[in-house]
Amino acid sequence: MLVVGLTGGIATGKSTVSNLLKSKSVPIVDADVIARKVVEPGTPALAQIVKSFGSEVLLPNGSLDRKRLGTIIFNDESKRKKLNSIVHPAVRKAMLWEVVSHWVRGNKYCVVDVPLLIEGGLWKWVGKVVVVYCSSELQLQRLIQRDNSGRDEAVSRLNSQIPITEKVPYADQVLDNSGSRQDLEGQVDALVRRLEKEAGWFWKVSWLIPPVGIFSAIWTLLWRGLVRKQPSGKRR
Repeated sequence: MLVVGLTGGIATGKSTVSNLLKSKSVPIVDADVIARKVVEPGTPALAQIVKSFGSEVLLPNGSLDRKRLGTIIFNDESKRKKLNSIVHPAVRKAMLWEVVSHWVRGNKYCVVDVPLLIEGGLWKWVGKVVVVYCSSELQLQRLIQRDNSGRDEAVSRLNSQIPITEKVPYADQVLDNSGSRQDLEGQVDALVRRLEKEAGWFWKVSWLIPPVGIFSAIWTLLWRGLVRKQPSGKRR
């Protein structure tokens, strides 16, 4: 099965692309949704968070008080790393199980929607990387309009992330969301056609004959980890 990593930057339109793919019945593994599930009441991750940060990070109903936890880790790098060491492995494990479930169902491909695909190194573990792009100035304008925030606040949020221009070199395909919604829809349609073509009969065979799938997975990891360790330019 072909696993596609979808990423972008804040206000570039990644969520719009993800929703367009869903409307075309493309299987989506949403990292943000999973991140909320793995810290629900009764989960091992939430128990570890309470053990590390105290019961004050819980709301009266037993769920995680994200605002309170965010305040605790905001200016403390060691606590932020501690939280990440709890949440990230749980998210990755849950994502893996969702990908496997799509493979078991016989899907030729699935799209893993991960905001921090590049930053977290997960780009090495997918067969194809798709980056949703727009110019930094347009990104800033959209963020201000979307959140009804001031320019300084929006600039600060953008500066807290890797610039979208630094993510583009990792891409096997770039969706340029600088134009109209109709233009973006056309690019998404083209992407789906390309995935259908590239997944093709080989991925069906890899499902029917597991050793083929295992071999292709190992090859993908070696290619990502060695050949493309240092992206050298923009790929479309």
